[in-house]
Amino acid sequence: MGHGDDIRPRDRERAAESPAEMRLPPAPRIGHSELVLIRRESERDRADIHAVTAAAFNGPGAADPPVEATLVDELRASPAWLPRLSLVAAGDAGDVIGHVVCSRGDVGRAPVLALGPLSVRPDCQRRGVGSALMHAVLGAADALGEPLVALLGSPAYYRRFGFRLSGEYKIVPPRPEWQPYFQVRVLTAYHPGLRGRFAYPEPFERT
Repeated sequence: MGHGDDIRPRDRERAAESPAEMRLPPAPRIGHSELVLIRRESERDRADIHAVTAAAFNGPGAADPPVEATLVDELRASPAWLPRLSLVAAGDAGDVIGHVVCSRGDVGRAPVLALGPLSVRPDCQRRGVGSALMHAVLGAADALGEPLVALLGSPAYYRRFGFRLSGEYKIVPPRPEWQPYFQVRVLTAYHPGLRGRFAYPEPFERT
């Protein structure tokens, strides 16, 4: 789920131990670059992650809180939660300004990753924070030996991160109507025999 509007599913051991610092392009209204730290979620971040996700997905007709914010909380409490793949973007003051998570999905009986929600605080959008989170979580997933990441979202946005429509890899979305938007990013451990129907973790079924 990207920046508040991109993914909505109605829309091993070598993971980086140290967080990555990425210098992002300046926001036009600020006029200078800002240092953003991409790091793993910690327990103290949970309320901030909920708030950022709720703000990112808040809009006309949204639930209160938006279902994406509830989804993150439910994923965290589920067997599908992967702590190494829940990353936050922290701003200059250390405040959480963005979040992305990959959880455990399946293609047939093979374990793969489901990406989303991806959220950026509204006042920090269009500054490259979402892109930094995407590059970081894909790199972490690859270092963990995961074969692929799947998501539902805008092909025009996610193509820049190497995502392609899942049909190119003979991977079928959970719902046929998702086919134009259901995408896969294959990683180093991918093999062509990995094909079949994709299944999201159970909390997604309630969104």
